[in-house]
Amino acid sequence: QVQLVESGGGLVQAGGSLRLSCAASGRTFSNYVMGWFRQVPGKEREFVAALSADGGSTRLSEPVKGRFTISRDNAKRMVYLQMDSLKPEDTAVYSCAARDNPGVTSSPSSYDAWGQGTQVTVSS
Repeated sequence: QVQLVESGGGLVQAGGSLRLSCAASGRTFSNYVMGWFRQVPGKEREFVAALSADGGSTRLSEPVKGRFTISRDNAKRMVYLQMDSLKPEDTAVYSCAARDNPGVTSSPSSYDAWGQGTQVTVSS
């Protein structure tokens, strides 16, 4: 089905910003709920944000609410995660994921395809 490739990660100082991008291949991208997750060593994968196939419904985790924004451009087959006011605790490998079902969910197990991940490191 859909294949996903993330980009945009890197090293940034606390308070800075990064925009992550996820490029999708395949013909059915516009049908997928898209999500962003993050994971650090020793911890379970954590939900960050998700949005509906049409971009009309979003869901953000409490730690990033007010700082991160998820968006998509179905014509370009892209999904974005704009990260502002970054904190050291945001440091993680960020992965985008696609869900071939209508619900905007937060559980990693409910997503069907995953990108390779991109490292985000926030220094203090």
